[in-house]
Amino acid sequence: MVGIYRLTMKTGSDIFRQSAIQGVMKRIKARGIEVVVYEPVLKEDEFYRSRFIRDLDEFKKLSAIIMANIPSDEIKDVKEKVYTRDLFSRD
Repeated sequence: MVGIYRLTMKTGSDIFRQSAIQGVMKRIKARGIEVVVYEPVLKEDEFYRSRFIRDLDEFKKLSAIIMANIPSDEIKDVKEKVYTRDLFSRD
């Protein structure tokens, strides 16, 4: 299972509709791989037919790998699972 950590593009943002991670999500799902999303600011139960998990610990346990637009201190305890294109951990 692939976990998507936050849909937003920048720290503190609530804009997610055009984030790059969505294209990656679609490609992963097209291969039949289950995707779950951790996004605490949204009230919906799913996004692009992927369910939201609002409990961060549950999200970390369920996700074999975690894709993140922005690395965060919240997920540094599972950094071996985290893949990001933000090499310098800056917005």
